[in-house]
Amino acid sequence: MTVTRHEGTRGPAGGPLHGAHAHDFLVLSLVERGAGRLCLDGRWWEVTTGDLLVVAPGEVVTPEWSGDAAEAAVWSALFPPDAVERRSPGSFGSWRAHPLLFPFVGHRAGGVQRLSVPEADQPAWARRFAELDRELEERREGYAEAALARLTLLLVELARLAADVPGSLRLRDDPLLAAVFDVIERRYAEPISLREVADAVGLSAGHLTTVVGRRTGRTVQQWITERRLAEARRLLAETDLTVQAVAGRVGYADAGYLIRRFRAAHGVPPQEWRRAGRSQ
Repeated sequence: MTVTRHEGTRGPAGGPLHGAHAHDFLVLSLVERGAGRLCLDGRWWEVTTGDLLVVAPGEVVTPEWSGDAAEAAVWSALFPPDAVERRSPGSFGSWRAHPLLFPFVGHRAGGVQRLSVPEADQPAWARRFAELDRELEERREGYAEAALARLTLLLVELARLAADVPGSLRLRDDPLLAAVFDVIERRYAEPISLREVADAVGLSAGHLTTVVGRRTGRTVQQWITERRLAEARRLLAETDLTVQAVAGRVGYADAGYLIRRFRAAHGVPPQEWRRAGRSQ
C-alpha cells in the first residue's frame, strides 16, 4: 500500500507526467486543487478540484497532465486488492465480490470512473489521505492495522459517494437532470422505458438520450440499471430476501436477468456478493 501527494510537475496517478504503464493494483486519486486534462486508459478526462478518480487493476495508465501543473495537488492511494480482500486470490469472485470495492469494478469508460466530492467534504477527504499517509510513513506500533482501518474508512466513503452519483449530479443545478433522476427514483421498481422517461420530462427519446449522454457520460437506461443495482445491493446487504424477491423489488420480473446484470456490473452473482459482505 502506498500513498503519494503529487504537486507541480509530477502526475496524479502514481508516476511522472509521462510514461504509459499497466498495473495490478487499485488506484484512488483525489484532485485536492487545480484543474486540467488527464490522460488515463487512452482517454482524456477533464478534472478539477474535488474530482475523485477510481482506477481498476489492469488498466493502462498514461498520466499526462495538460494544464497548469504548478497549481495542481493530487493525493493518490495505491493498494493491491488483497489489502482489504483477505481471501485466496483464486477463490470465486476474488476481490470483485468485496462490497467496498464495487466502485472499481467495470464502468462505462472501462476501468476508470470519475466521481465528484462535494465542496464541503473536500477538506475531510484530503485529511483521510493525509492520515493514511502518516500511518504508512511513521510506521509506529500497530501501524499496519491502523493503516488498514484508515483505508477501510476511505473506501466506505468512496462506496457511499459512488452509490449517490445521481445526488451529486443534482447539485449541479441542472433542472433537466434533476427531473430525469426524479422520474427514475419514483419508477425504478417497475418496468420503465426510455420513452416513458422522455415523455415525463417533455422531450423526445432521441433528444433526451443525447442530452443525458453529453452531461453525464451514461444513457438513461444505464442510470435506470444503476439505480436498480444500488437498491439490489442494499437489499442483499440488509435483508435475507431471496434473489427472486430482490429482483421483483427492483423492477426485474426475472431473477435470471438480475443475476446477469449484477454479474456484468460486479463480476459475481448477487448471492456471492452477499456472502462476501457478511464474511467481513
